[in-house]
Amino acid sequence: MFPIGTQFPEIEVVTTHGTMNLPKDMKGKWFVLFSHPADYTPVCTTEFVAFQKRMPEFKKLGCELIGLSIDQVFSHIKWMEWIKEKLGVEIEFPVIADDCGKVAETLGMIHPAKGTNTVRAVFIVDPKGIVRVIFYYPQELGRNIDEILRAVRGLQVSDEKGVAIPAGWPDNELIKDRVIVPPAKDVATAKKRPGEYECFDWWFCHKPL
Repeated sequence: MFPIGTQFPEIEVVTTHGTMNLPKDMKGKWFVLFSHPADYTPVCTTEFVAFQKRMPEFKKLGCELIGLSIDQVFSHIKWMEWIKEKLGVEIEFPVIADDCGKVAETLGMIHPAKGTNTVRAVFIVDPKGIVRVIFYYPQELGRNIDEILRAVRGLQVSDEKGVAIPAGWPDNELIKDRVIVPPAKDVATAKKRPGEYECFDWWFCHKPL
């Protein structure tokens, strides 16, 4: 395992789109790397369809999608063919074939109680190759892809505007689609805050995006 805020490890991977070097090949782009326990499994199939249907929204954010499981590349390809034939959805993002498990082990994706299966891990990586978010889900719980999309969008807004993002943004219970102004770091700034922004108190001020 490696913590949020550290460099994504340099790895060469074999995918359904050919060999890739991460994070080098994604330099200048955001990317979401997500693992699934295995091909030809129901929950994973629903996730792949959900990721694909939201791929245009990720693309608008300059964010690429990359899947991974401990299966061989031919298994990935046949599963993609099955999804297209049976469900009418063509999977367009690359899927890493980690049949030796080395990538999953490097990234801490191995489920401790499920043999060699990978957990439902998600890594959101920024254009500098820095890991910004890590999500982990058990095998029995499918992911909310909209939350992953929201996380990418929220990070980009935070980076660009120097603000913090409230819970459930852009539909927060307290401030709706507004964003949070970073807390004051000195007494003088704290005193001025209520006159500059809408505030619940000097340490909790917010503004329109």
